[in-house]
Amino acid sequence: MQHILDAIMAGDTSSEDFANIAIPETYRGVTVHKDETDMFEGLATRDKDPRKSLHLDDVPVPELAPGEALVAVMASSINYNTVWTSIFEPVSTFGFLERYGRLSEYTKRHDLPYHVVGSDLAGVVLRTGPGVNAWKAGQEVVAHCLSVELESPDGHNDTMMDPEQRIWGFETNFGGLAELAIVKANQLMPKPDHLSWEEAASPGLVNSTAYRQLVSKNGAAMKQGDTVLIWGASGGLGSYATQFALNGGATPVCVVSSPEKAEIVRSMGAELVIDRSAEGYKFWKDEHEQDPREWKRLGSKIRELTGGDDPDIVFEHPGRETFGASVYVARKGGTIVTCASTSGYMHQYDNRYLWMNLKNILSSHFANYREAWEANRLIDKGMVHPTVSKVYSLDETGQAALDVHRNAHQGKVGVLCLSPEEGLGVRNDEKRAKHLTEINRFRGI
Repeated sequence: MQHILDAIMAGDTSSEDFANIAIPETYRGVTVHKDETDMFEGLATRDKDPRKSLHLDDVPVPELAPGEALVAVMASSINYNTVWTSIFEPVSTFGFLERYGRLSEYTKRHDLPYHVVGSDLAGVVLRTGPGVNAWKAGQEVVAHCLSVELESPDGHNDTMMDPEQRIWGFETNFGGLAELAIVKANQLMPKPDHLSWEEAASPGLVNSTAYRQLVSKNGAAMKQGDTVLIWGASGGLGSYATQFALNGGATPVCVVSSPEKAEIVRSMGAELVIDRSAEGYKFWKDEHEQDPREWKRLGSKIRELTGGDDPDIVFEHPGRETFGASVYVARKGGTIVTCASTSGYMHQYDNRYLWMNLKNILSSHFANYREAWEANRLIDKGMVHPTVSKVYSLDETGQAALDVHRNAHQGKVGVLCLSPEEGLGVRNDEKRAKHLTEINRFRGI
């Protein structure tokens, strides 16, 4: 791998020689092992430790299929799906790989006794398979994580509706927490030239997810003047939702869990902030029963901040812990748009507040290629910024995943793969200088 890194560091990627650079037989990738899927049996979710299940292994470089690209990964980042993979919840991802492996001769490659994880990357194209025309060896890229086959008509209006839609690095193998990765060529997008490798790698999954969920016509279709309640507003998803709300002329009401997190969202430009720890909300009386009085108390707080307005949109992702409150506080005719369920998948709410007030519950999952491209374009234009707070090396990925698992992080946690240090890969210093404060806002927090 060193000769590949040397060529990238020397800026030799535009030469004909780079297109023919030797590819090693193996590479280092962060994996989970199929024979360890029961290693946490009997433990509570919070006690499952990704440092024990995530391994850094030397694995064979897979064959490149038509329509695919082999990418030298300079940096990646941690998402909740890597945490779920590492603790084998809610199911082992090896079931995904087995099903994908039955689809075709090429997808058999994915059904292995190990799973190379990771759904973000920034890097350099090394090889392209037959049928790839838009991308060439040497181009600097980021990748979104939507993998689709597009052989069914269902996916051609919205690729997220393809029956063979999968999340790369979670429901497929050869993910981005590695020195090399295999992606479909239509996952590739230009790397924003004013960002370092780790900064460019970090927005992919969460930025695209927040864009579809909040901005796109396939999501809440946020408009100017909307009041948007954003749970976890300083976190991976919420930090992008907050930026989209501010950029789009909406008013974010940012829910956070500490004074430090409150300061983060205020520094982004949000004025209406609810610190859950200071307010002491307890939406559940016990494991089985919620407390509607706490929903009402939250609703009163929101109205106090907004001058009487209820949220037009509730940006939901915690799930079980907050969903009853979210349904309650949304305005009449408002929308609760939900993705993920980081506090639990079994949501409960009082249907009277939904049906009698004509509210809408809308599901959202990642983003189609166009939505991902638009979200990346906003990063490139300096209208939305990465939220990297801390960066780990590839062999520290287990600790990085533990940080996210225990919510001991802000924004996004980056991982250096081939890049030997932070801060490399910036190609446009002038553009970077204009946005340096915003780019560094989450650093060291």
